[in-house]
Amino acid sequence: MPPLAVLMEKLLAAEELMADRVLVIGSGGREHALAWKLTQSLHVKQVLVTPGNAGTAGDGKISNSVISTDDHVALAQFCRDHEIRLVVVGPEVPLAAGIVDDLTAAGVRCFGPTAKAAQLESSKSFSKAFLDRHGIPTAQWKAFTSPKEACSFITNADFPALVVKASGLAAGKGVIVASNKQEACKAVHEIMQDKTFGAAGETVVIEELLEGEEVSCLCFTDGITVAPMPPAQDHKRLMDGDEGPNTGGMGAYSPAPQISKDLLLKIRDTILQRTVDGMKKEGVPYIGVLYAGLMLTRDGPKVLEFNCRFGDPECQVILPLLKSDLYEVMQATINTRLSSSMPVWFENSAAVTVVMASEGYPGTYAKGLEITGLSKAKELGLEVFHAGTVIKDGKVVTNGGRVLTVTAIKEDLMSALEEANKGVATIQFKGAIYRKDIGYRAIAFLRHSRGLTYKNSGVDIAAGNTLVQKIKPLAADTSRPGCNAELGGFAGLFDLKAAGYEDPILVSGTDGVGTKLKIAQVCKKHDTIGQDLVAMCVNDILAQGAEPLFFLDYFACGKLDVEVAQAVIAGIAEACKKAGCALIGGETAEMPGMYLPGEYDLAGFAVGAVERGQMLPQLERIADGDAVIGIASSGVHSNGFSLVRKIVEKSSLDFSSPVSGSGDQTLGELLLTPTKIYSKTLLPVLHSEHVKAYAHITGGGLLENIPRILPASFGVVLDARSWKMPEIFSWLQNEGNLSEEEMARTFNCGIGAVLVVQKEMVQQILKDVQRHEKAWVIGRVVSVCTDSACVKVNHLMQALLANRSLSLHSHIQGKMQTNKVKVAVLISGTGTNLEALITSTKKPTSYAQIVLVISNKAGVEGLRKAERAGIPTKVIDHKLYSSRTEFDNAVDKVLEEFSVELICLAGFMRILSGPFVKKWDGKILNIHPSLLPSFKGANAHKLVLEAGVRVTGCTVHFVAEEVDAGAIIFQEAVPVKVGDTVETLSERVKEAEHRAFPAALQLVASGAVRVGEAGRVCWK
Repeated sequence: MPPLAVLMEKLLAAEELMADRVLVIGSGGREHALAWKLTQSLHVKQVLVTPGNAGTAGDGKISNSVISTDDHVALAQFCRDHEIRLVVVGPEVPLAAGIVDDLTAAGVRCFGPTAKAAQLESSKSFSKAFLDRHGIPTAQWKAFTSPKEACSFITNADFPALVVKASGLAAGKGVIVASNKQEACKAVHEIMQDKTFGAAGETVVIEELLEGEEVSCLCFTDGITVAPMPPAQDHKRLMDGDEGPNTGGMGAYSPAPQISKDLLLKIRDTILQRTVDGMKKEGVPYIGVLYAGLMLTRDGPKVLEFNCRFGDPECQVILPLLKSDLYEVMQATINTRLSSSMPVWFENSAAVTVVMASEGYPGTYAKGLEITGLSKAKELGLEVFHAGTVIKDGKVVTNGGRVLTVTAIKEDLMSALEEANKGVATIQFKGAIYRKDIGYRAIAFLRHSRGLTYKNSGVDIAAGNTLVQKIKPLAADTSRPGCNAELGGFAGLFDLKAAGYEDPILVSGTDGVGTKLKIAQVCKKHDTIGQDLVAMCVNDILAQGAEPLFFLDYFACGKLDVEVAQAVIAGIAEACKKAGCALIGGETAEMPGMYLPGEYDLAGFAVGAVERGQMLPQLERIADGDAVIGIASSGVHSNGFSLVRKIVEKSSLDFSSPVSGSGDQTLGELLLTPTKIYSKTLLPVLHSEHVKAYAHITGGGLLENIPRILPASFGVVLDARSWKMPEIFSWLQNEGNLSEEEMARTFNCGIGAVLVVQKEMVQQILKDVQRHEKAWVIGRVVSVCTDSACVKVNHLMQALLANRSLSLHSHIQGKMQTNKVKVAVLISGTGTNLEALITSTKKPTSYAQIVLVISNKAGVEGLRKAERAGIPTKVIDHKLYSSRTEFDNAVDKVLEEFSVELICLAGFMRILSGPFVKKWDGKILNIHPSLLPSFKGANAHKLVLEAGVRVTGCTVHFVAEEVDAGAIIFQEAVPVKVGDTVETLSERVKEAEHRAFPAALQLVASGAVRVGEAGRVCWK
């Protein structure tokens, strides 16, 4: 084996052979910054800059090259001769001249828009007309080729027509903002007659003077997708306080805090995306960087101008904030695959760049002045991007108006400005001028005290109002005599007389749904849980013989999801109709911090009435020998679900497991079968005077609910063989190994309600009930001693065994697995998916067994989870090793000790070395929170929301040397909802991860999936 250093050298040499050469066109600070960022890519071995400057003359991978960029044929040949794989055009003039068109036609890949697309910048009149055609907000305007007509328009316009622009390219200086009409007319004459900006001023555009904050919003676009960059703000005036003449830009900062996330999304949708869509519609796809100069007016953001490339100096503050590989982003843009390689930006960082200019700029200035202190600025950790510099006699000297830019990247703007100013102070050349207040507007904005809103605290009143509007018609549809069920008032009204009552007693009941809600939330099935809520309340008040009249609900959550809440309340309204009561009101409580995202709780309140002479139970009439009629339940109803969930957790199944013999249902859907509502079907029977008592079999099961309607000296004897026992109860008893008493005390066991009737009338009552419900005579009333059990259920276990025909099975069929694949899980913290993996592998049908959990950090929660599950743990601290390879070797040694065959990465925050990945090829699984290959890398949820896609999800894949590039094993889609935040989307994707990762592990461990040739997945 060769020494490690030799091996690394060979690997680096191999990487270089595979890397590309890039040509950057331009000579400014922007082009230096582009070259600097491109060299950080592993795909790039060299960046040539033409003509370049002193900063790009020989800086590592960067060097200058002498080639004319005006002769596109010669330039294309140069690219072929030097194996240039990508040309990046910095300034606007070559783009307007069609350099991208010509190089692309010659087979050279080029980043930037075509000449036609570049008209957005090269022709102000084209740009303004385009904005009007596509309804993109901008200032009022008009174009002129006659100075006289232009001045007449300025004088007579009904808006302040004080902005005068040369329509063509003027190196970023062709805009004059006049303070009055006379000054504006003077500007027209200077541009059109004195030719201040040459041919660029043959046409002038006169614009309305907009008031507000000016900002720059740039984006990458492949002609379809828009990927916004952090907004920036340029400083055009020469001196502090925005005094002095206009320049090409004296500094910039990013991000601009004046643009909130919501506002940036609005700009993306109404300006950037609309522009890209408009260009595509007009047959001129726009590909490259689109720069929108905006004014934040009282009426919203409006476009001042477009640039068809990176701005200078905006480029120098935006690119340092880019976390992604710029080369990859540019290639994805050219390939119209930007949506699958959306750029990621550093969070909680700010950049400030200060321009150092020559004395006399923007007028005449001296050249050839020596620049010193550049190395000192570098030592301070600053980036110095050269512009007007050249090397002369081995020294760096000035060679332009804007000489160089000093960029600082810190955690906030104040710190970044301080550091940038320190750097500027260390660099010296005669007569250097620069501003010391770059970012002052942002700092003032941040210091200005802004009041919080209720929405800032997490309560969205608008969402609540939207919900009310959506559910109003649902409630109105439940109207009945005595109530019109209109929502929106402070209280609901009910007219008992209009409902036909003469001497009524009011009866009320309240209840919830318990932890059945948890299953509804896991299964994302919210449309039936409302019936459970109504049933639990109205079935209770039937015990007094009461007709349900009206209902109120209480819906509580941490963050209101209007779609989910509407589904729940629609279920409540539908259930109210089944019960014959009106939904007259309710409360929606959004309580941030009280509930996790996606969780909600319910409570219901039913009020009914019964005529005084019809009240139940009639205790004085109950006698020994009376018959007990049992009325069928629909299943578990809404009680005992904490025990149900525990049984499922310990079983080999989950809520998504299919159920044979029960249609096309899953276990979760079967358990969510809604509680039956008995009011409409049983009220006529209850008021027939032949029923002595009615009991709702709710929490406490058969044993605790029937005694509530009996005199103290009576009990009942039931025969469980007399009714049809739903199979779900047999399965629960078997899986949970529950005793007869536990079953009878917890569950309804198939009986949702019971009636006590005189034995002589039992057949008549039974016949009446059976017209609507399944019902049986299930027992009799007996006299009991005070110390005897009030309810005795005979033959319960026999009945449960007789109904054990339900076949439940998991996604992966098979018998008990004995030779299980040994798995190690690598974590760094809580082990995000560790618990789900542990639960899955503990099941008897699992093909895998977790034999080891390794963490690179001590004392983390993931280790405690493993220890609680009886799994061996090992801490291997990466800080104790001098290199990644040495750390991986230590991990590998432990894996071999435990005879590990598969590795799962569950929140493991270390990048594995190439040799380790190669050794374990096809045996390392990882999960990514998006549907790969889209949205690779960190911040996937943020990228998803910024891209505006409607579906995301998670992907379990084999680990390859390239991050997030391994063969895909399993994916689960998750819809992106309107109003989603990174937090809410993350929670829903995590739920999907907890299902997807165990499923993928079982597929690999069972041999159903493996890595085949060329890294492709093979299915057995």
